[in-house]
Amino acid sequence: MPTIQSPARGQTVLTTFEMTPGTCQDLLDALHEAYAEFISKQPGFIAAGLHVNDAQTRIANYSQWRSREDFQAMLRTPEMRARNRTLSSLCKTFEPVMYDVVATF
Repeated sequence: MPTIQSPARGQTVLTTFEMTPGTCQDLLDALHEAYAEFISKQPGFIAAGLHVNDAQTRIANYSQWRSREDFQAMLRTPEMRARNRTLSSLCKTFEPVMYDVVATF
């Protein structure tokens, strides 16, 4: 389970996906499978969460990693590159962005 704290431990990544309501569940299924079978088993993975808006047109993914390098290494694996091609085919756009937690309330 993700824990948001300041100062943060490790690297936080927020990824947003934009899709149609017709592909939302397919994308959620693919993301769930990617986390269960591969991402959560990678070195440096701490936790993640998936969030869907009520119109089913956006998914927000919050993930935490031990380091920026661990996240980038996972992205460079042949398996994740293949999975990202599949994810990309199910949505209009997706963008992972690395953030630092600067405050919590």
